[in-house]
Amino acid sequence: MIRLSQISFILLSCLALFLSACDTGGGYSGPLWDFNQPQPPAQEAPGALPGPTQPQTAEQNTAPKKPNLPAVKVGLLLPLSGPHAQLAQAMLNAAQIALFDIGHDSFQLIPVDSKGTRQGGKDAATDALNQGAELILGPIFANAVRGAKPVASRANINIIAFSTDWQVAGGNTYLMGFMPFDQIDRVVGYAASKNIRRIGVLAASDNYGRIVSQAYQAATTRYGLPPAMIEYYDPRSGNLSPIIQKFTRHEERKAQAEASASGAYAPLPYDAVFMSAGGDTALSIANLLSYHDMPPGSVRRLGTGLFDDKKLARERGLDGAWFAAPSPGPRETFEHRYTETYSANAPRLASLAYDATALAAVLAQRGLIENGRPAFDRRAISNPNGFSGIDGIFRFRANGTAERGLAILEYQRGQIIVKEDAPKTFQALDQF
Repeated sequence: MIRLSQISFILLSCLALFLSACDTGGGYSGPLWDFNQPQPPAQEAPGALPGPTQPQTAEQNTAPKKPNLPAVKVGLLLPLSGPHAQLAQAMLNAAQIALFDIGHDSFQLIPVDSKGTRQGGKDAATDALNQGAELILGPIFANAVRGAKPVASRANINIIAFSTDWQVAGGNTYLMGFMPFDQIDRVVGYAASKNIRRIGVLAASDNYGRIVSQAYQAATTRYGLPPAMIEYYDPRSGNLSPIIQKFTRHEERKAQAEASASGAYAPLPYDAVFMSAGGDTALSIANLLSYHDMPPGSVRRLGTGLFDDKKLARERGLDGAWFAAPSPGPRETFEHRYTETYSANAPRLASLAYDATALAAVLAQRGLIENGRPAFDRRAISNPNGFSGIDGIFRFRANGTAERGLAILEYQRGQIIVKEDAPKTFQALDQF
């Protein structure tokens, strides 16, 4: 039986690897990411969204309510039927916790089954709008977003979806999903600040791997690092050893050692290795690096948010690895609250549903108090000061994707620890 936590990790990996299903050879077929997108600078600290407090029982449910506000309806599109129904229910649960925390009696969520398909997204958006939704949260999957987007656009309604496929962002659609670009920029910048300059890159020979490589190359320019040596591997291959042997220059260094008087190996070619993988592939790569004389004590491992996995933290071949992700503290508080409320573990994506619902409720209240209508317009949603939620500070770029302030995390003796906390405002980021 697959546990909910396993489903969550699988889905998170699928969302991050959404482009890798077909292409394993050619270049990236979709639009490239624009690394020079103009962003109005933040002028003040982000608006704080309500966060989960200490766990409460139903009898202790005493959150303050906001009376006398007009009714507001918001659609929540999730794959409530089908293979991802369990995850969808967990995200709906998280949204309901946010509703309790915000304490707005007249704020109504309209859950609708998007089925995880394009037609399902179209039908769900139509249903939500027919029920009076003034904003749509979700869907999760890109195809469902593609189905919902034109329906909402014709009605002049905005969408805040949970996908990571930036190709569906823009226009009336914003994405809460975790993008790899911020993660890569953050961890490369941190490595550069620690005088790690020679970084090799191991990337899958699919679209996601090539996008990660593009993002890494942009980061090297930003932080003044030399160009990286990039080696691509077939993610479908059951034997990565030949690729790692070539990447580490193991045979070349061994031959140099045999030819030298001292018998010493040539210096290691890298201070760190950045990999675009998670799960078993990351573990396999890390162990092969160690086998080819690049143990973690000599060559640091760097990764994306796919490293945000407690199982990987226990692997010796990845000890000391750095990656960028939201600070774990607030999320752990939320997860504890979720477990106390529902007697189950919260999947990783549940925090997105919490933050999106809290954001919608805050914008609704603010708009109703100030202007007599919910502030669900582009200006309010794309506030350059951003917002602060369970997963840290975030704001929406001009292209509709979420920019996030991330922490640097490290695997240390089987645990994930914070090496450098996430920023609290975007003002510091905008000054860089």
